[in-house]
Amino acid sequence: MKRILFIVFAISIVIGSVYNLMLADKEAEHSKGLYNGEESVEVSGTVPLSVNVGDKAPDFELKTLEGEQVRLSDYRGERVLLNFWSTWCPPCRQEMPDMQQFFQDQDPVILAVNLTDTEVNQKTVREFIEEFGVTFPVLLDEKAKVSQLYRIQPIPTTYFIDAEGKIRYKAFGALTYEQMIQEYEKLSETSK
Repeated sequence: MKRILFIVFAISIVIGSVYNLMLADKEAEHSKGLYNGEESVEVSGTVPLSVNVGDKAPDFELKTLEGEQVRLSDYRGERVLLNFWSTWCPPCRQEMPDMQQFFQDQDPVILAVNLTDTEVNQKTVREFIEEFGVTFPVLLDEKAKVSQLYRIQPIPTTYFIDAEGKIRYKAFGALTYEQMIQEYEKLSETSK
């Protein structure tokens, strides 16, 4: 009987060890893009475990759909709506007309980061932009480095960043036009 218990105990330890190794490998693969020496995103400060309200928004640089380089820090001194989205995401599709209307009515800084690594190709992104008449900057996160930096899950995820570069509001899911206006106005109150 003792021998059977010992064997069961030993097998449990082996299974637990293998499981932990598999989890460690998966986590290393998930975060590898930030550290593997490939084309990298320049990051100011340390890499956060998550990005939350009250934190300084991590800086990054991405290309727009038109090929222009854009850095978040270029907008220091201005309020920024930072949105992570994809063309295949139903809530992203739902909020895009409201975001475009918000852009037209309020003339805010909007940086819409497309999770390009999840798209079929850039043509799909272009077609989406044309379909919805988007005129604000669409940034391409082709290697998921910025979405990893911000630990994006789920999409859409939206950050409202004040003029000092601090995150003042974080939202998961589609925002309405009214919510965008409300949170954007709160940014000007916190910047005073």
